[in-house]
Amino acid sequence: MTDTLTPERRAGLLARAVAEEVVDLAERVVALVGPPTILAGPDVGMVMLQVREPVADERFHLGEVVVTSAEVDLDGARGWSMRMGRDRVATLAAAVCDAAAELMVLADEIEALCVRTAAGLAAADHDEWTRLAPTAVSFEGME
Repeated sequence: MTDTLTPERRAGLLARAVAEEVVDLAERVVALVGPPTILAGPDVGMVMLQVREPVADERFHLGEVVVTSAEVDLDGARGWSMRMGRDRVATLAAAVCDAAAELMVLADEIEALCVRTAAGLAAADHDEWTRLAPTAVSFEGME
């Protein structure tokens, strides 16, 4: 794994990765290592969504969102995931991939999935800003 892909960053990217890709990768991990011991979940619940207001740079609670969380033990390594929504299978799969990365099982493929996910998220952000840029208002010329 690269130095920039911390366990926290990896968990965040696995949480946002395409469900089918995470599940496929987790199935390959289980075929190599064996089934995980499920320590918690997958449980559906609610968490408070916190966002940062960009002008004053203050955090506030936007509202609650539905999430699914799971924790597993895979051959002595713990894996954890929390994904938005109710997809228990993808959440469990992300936890398996998290533990597999700690074991260095299919670590390159897990990292590649994270890199693809990060690139996809960055491209989506860029596309959104490109779409919104023409609506920006410049207040310097207004009097």
